[in-house]
Amino acid sequence: MSSPEPHVRSGRSSAPASGPVVAVTGAASGVGHLLARRLAESGEVRKVVAIDERRAETPGVLWRVLDVRDPAIADRLRVDGRPVDVVVHLALDLDLESDPKARTAYNVRGTQTVLTAAAAAGVHRVVLVTSAMVYGALPDNDVPLAEDAPLRATEEATGVGDLMEIERLGRRAPRAHPGLNVTVVRPAVLVGGTDTALTRYFESPRLLVVAGSRPCWQFCHVEDLVSALEYAALGKAEGEMTVGCDGWLEQEEVEELSGIRRMELPQSVALGAASRLHRLGLTPSPAGDLAYTMHPWVVSGSRLHEAGWRPKWTNEEVLAELLEEVAGRHTVAGRRLGRKDAAASLGAAGATVALVGTAALVRRARKRRGI
Repeated sequence: MSSPEPHVRSGRSSAPASGPVVAVTGAASGVGHLLARRLAESGEVRKVVAIDERRAETPGVLWRVLDVRDPAIADRLRVDGRPVDVVVHLALDLDLESDPKARTAYNVRGTQTVLTAAAAAGVHRVVLVTSAMVYGALPDNDVPLAEDAPLRATEEATGVGDLMEIERLGRRAPRAHPGLNVTVVRPAVLVGGTDTALTRYFESPRLLVVAGSRPCWQFCHVEDLVSALEYAALGKAEGEMTVGCDGWLEQEEVEELSGIRRMELPQSVALGAASRLHRLGLTPSPAGDLAYTMHPWVVSGSRLHEAGWRPKWTNEEVLAELLEEVAGRHTVAGRRLGRKDAAASLGAAGATVALVGTAALVRRARKRRGI
């Protein structure tokens, strides 16, 4: 039996008589917290149900404290005996330092449970958030990619396997549960209080560039993602949508804007060394992460644009904010370093170059000794 719903003081002068009731999972932190606050302040949303394992200071929302993997969530997706209209699922673990198996178990089981619970409760729409990374970073990608471009990512990059499985679950859900609509939002490189392999790329004293590659950088500020999710929650845009700044930056532009010089390595050296470092447990980033710094995966955002949405941030502005956020941090090959370690690092590919250089020295020494 569900417990009585607590009285919650609204952060608005009066809630709208109409408009959807929206539930947000992962509402205690990150994007979920920002979205819950934005929806609570919206004049188009009747009520916000915030779901997480702990509470946060969010005026005007109704809290439901539980793990999204708990099947009891189905009962918590009802307000005053009626199902909520929309669930925006943001309870994901994308922490680079998380155990990969535990991270996958949480992300996949949580999404499965939310989709099944939403259908059981009578919810009409679920909004899932993955990443534009699901398109894959490939040399023959269109620039930009359309929303209906095939998803060609492999599971070799951090968390991408989880996101691909979430996409599969999202496609199956309407077939298994007729009447349930699933919207999927895929942001570009997310910036604004985030920590990913791609944001860590800019924490290095040198930017690793793989010889012969053609990087294209497109960012998405969390504020723009939250506004896009509001569009999705309100039903102003549906289906599979991408979100990011308009256009993109070439690698040379990124280097000019950031003032960080490049370190260029042959592809075989960069990928081979990155793979060995990850296998040895020296870095959290698998070699697959490098592809997203080598090849384009820029998206158009056309469906949101057609609905009237526009990003407020430019790529140049987001890059500037990212550089400000990571100032003082030191990372090589995806691994955070202390100041002492950073002083001894060789650049963006510091750990990689160190490994390759050490191997070369060993070979030379063996050759001199006739081994």
